Amino acid sequence: MAGVSLVCVPLVAKSVEQMLSEMATAKVRGADVVEIRLDHLASFEPRRDLDLLLRNRPLPALVTYRPKWEGGEYEGDDGRRFEALLLAMEFGADYVDVELKVAQEFLDYLSGKRQDRTKLIVSSHNYQSTPSTEDLSSLVARIQAVGADIVKIATTAVDIVDVARMFEVMVHCQVPMIGLVMGERGLISRILCPKFGGYLTFATLSVGKESAPGQPTLSDLLDIYNIKQIRADTKVYGIVGKPVGHSKGPILHGAAFRSVGYDAVYLPLLVDDFASFLHTYSSPDFAGFSVTMPHKEAALACSDEVDPIAKYIGAVNTLIKRQSDGKLIGYNTDYTGAISAIETTLQGSSGKVSAGSPLADKVFVVIGAGGAGKALAYGAKGKGARVVIANRTYERAKELANLVGGQAISLADLENFHPEEGMILANTTSIGMHPNIHDTPLSKQALKSYALVFDAIYNPVVTRLLREAEELGVTIVTGMEMFIRQAMGQFELFTGLPAPEMLMRDTLLSLQ
Repeated sequence: MAGVSLVCVPLVAKSVEQMLSEMATAKVRGADVVEIRLDHLASFEPRRDLDLLLRNRPLPALVTYRPKWEGGEYEGDDGRRFEALLLAMEFGADYVDVELKVAQEFLDYLSGKRQDRTKLIVSSHNYQSTPSTEDLSSLVARIQAVGADIVKIATTAVDIVDVARMFEVMVHCQVPMIGLVMGERGLISRILCPKFGGYLTFATLSVGKESAPGQPTLSDLLDIYNIKQIRADTKVYGIVGKPVGHSKGPILHGAAFRSVGYDAVYLPLLVDDFASFLHTYSSPDFAGFSVTMPHKEAALACSDEVDPIAKYIGAVNTLIKRQSDGKLIGYNTDYTGAISAIETTLQGSSGKVSAGSPLADKVFVVIGAGGAGKALAYGAKGKGARVVIANRTYERAKELANLVGGQAISLADLENFHPEEGMILANTTSIGMHPNIHDTPLSKQALKSYALVFDAIYNPVVTRLLREAEELGVTIVTGMEMFIRQAMGQFELFTGLPAPEMLMRDTLLSLQ
């Protein structure tokens, strides 16, 4: 039953006037349905207010009068609630929602008055966890047995793997079903519901107007995740990390997929246990992942095959599920992104296009001996550069230098290090990153020996290190340049298509 899911905007305003105005906005912005939450109204006159809300509604309406005991605001007795819901039916509401706990009582109350044009949603909410697949299935059966036209189950994600159980139950459900998993770890249930046959999903008009934890905004659902184009065979990609909420990936890759007509969606995936995530979402449709902190080492361990340089670096930032055999192939586009940015810039500034790498035989100083430092050191070494590792603690520098066959130096000694002119400097530490934008790893004076300075930081785009290098006339490469190139590398691994470079650059610029 996979296909288009309706997008419903909950109205949680305190007044009828505000609800009417938000209803009009929801219509303009592309919603399919509105949910009128009567329990949020500060004062409620059933006959007057329902007439106002339903008579000239611009969209189909679902009427809900949620009690406190099921996560709502209403504190009175059920008799008054039932009267209001019956009235909503008489005024032509398209749907009414009643909780499973009282559904039988409500149907007895309606007796012969049930309206054919109003579909009855019977709902169950669990604010603690997500039950087993068996328990969810028997809950579906109980809701069906009571006479629901549409089954609604909302649970809570303790871990992203919980959502898979909801997907499984939804796919097999024989009647229309709304199956949502609340909280940040459950976000994918709200976006992928058309893929798994969900009847409806909720989206807010703006941040702060949620009627349940984890609801995305309407504009994100329609514009970033392109929910109206998601079908049963749409491929799923995403950024796996913890935290992951601030990633620009969904906007960047979503726009890129759309521009080339690639049938895929790119999601933020808040993952606690990387191995269990991969095991749970093992279907070929979950086709590839960008991997960020703290999972880059786990991604290496979980890969069936690893690109040789990624293996040397000891970190994987891209995982692809090979379609022929389902094996996971690990790559690292961080180092290719940085190295190609530096090479292109060097070639541009010299005006010469040489056969080999412009890094060959150059002194390449890497500040930092962490994951990014390792990536750049191996990348530069692979291009024939003479690598020098500078780090606050000399021991860490020495370890990495030994691995790549380079020289080690303490950060303090780097101040007076200039064996030759025209060297290359790459900062891979967080020195100078927001909010500490006045910090720099190396004095301006010391930058004079360099032909090019690169900083992996991209917030701010131009760090103090880069600004001071530029003031001396030294060529600079920003972390944003590395970011865009590693994303282009991922796009090409994901799709097998050339990355839409201009579109990706423009998208990223619009986010600045």
